[in-house]
Amino acid sequence: MDHSPPVSDARSLRWFGQTHCGKVRPHNEDAFLGLWFDSREAHHLGKVGEGLLGHADYVFAVSDGMGGAMAGEFASRIAVERITRLLPRSYKQTAIGLEAGAADVLTELFDQIHNALTHLGGSYAECSGMGATLSLTWFSPGWMHWAHIGDSRIYYFPSRGEGFRQLSHDDTYVGWLLRNGKISEWEARNHPRRNILQKALGAGHQFVEPQLGSVAYEPGDLFLLCTDGLVDSLFDDRLHDLLRHPESADGASNPAERLVDATLEGPSRDNITALVIEVGCGAG
Repeated sequence: MDHSPPVSDARSLRWFGQTHCGKVRPHNEDAFLGLWFDSREAHHLGKVGEGLLGHADYVFAVSDGMGGAMAGEFASRIAVERITRLLPRSYKQTAIGLEAGAADVLTELFDQIHNALTHLGGSYAECSGMGATLSLTWFSPGWMHWAHIGDSRIYYFPSRGEGFRQLSHDDTYVGWLLRNGKISEWEARNHPRRNILQKALGAGHQFVEPQLGSVAYEPGDLFLLCTDGLVDSLFDDRLHDLLRHPESADGASNPAERLVDATLEGPSRDNITALVIEVGCGAG
């Protein structure tokens, strides 16, 4: 059951989530999460909904699991489950006056998820190699704080102008080549090493150093969280058109479904997940 936080005159959020196992893989190793929480409680959100900021914060995340057998599917769900347990605790700490900045809270969160996956991977043969990517956005009044590790992505589509940018950086060598202008977007999508991660939670990696940042949002801003199965098929300009100019595509009015449907029309062989968050003006 979906829940809504107490009404306030703060900014509003609308969200749309969709995941699909894709055209080839029998299991979906992706997972996504929507959650609102305050100093007293936390509630999971439905795939589609809207609510108001002010008395509660919101967190949205996507994770892509990896590992043998069902370990990848298990890993991504561990990642989002730990968020549900740990982030509300940080809200309570700030409510009673304990100083904890968003960057510190998110770094600790990623570290705990990494430790949990590493422990399970080393304790059970069927979990060997277990790991996950994680891209997370945390909406508090006026600010969106984000954290990321792996090759899932966080995009920001501001309401002003036609520009957009990828907030997160892919933790891959190919991602580094693209960011530094050494290869084109097309070359990156066809590079044989495009899916080899240099960083992930668990998966035998020793240290966790998530990318961190914050954005001051405005009404009309859009944020997209997605796994690599989506962006392996859709170029960035196509993402922009599907989100900002939906009349250019047939089909679903739900923007997350629109993105997934467009991906399924292409050659994608991976699981596909999209989570779209839109900032509104708040109560009437």
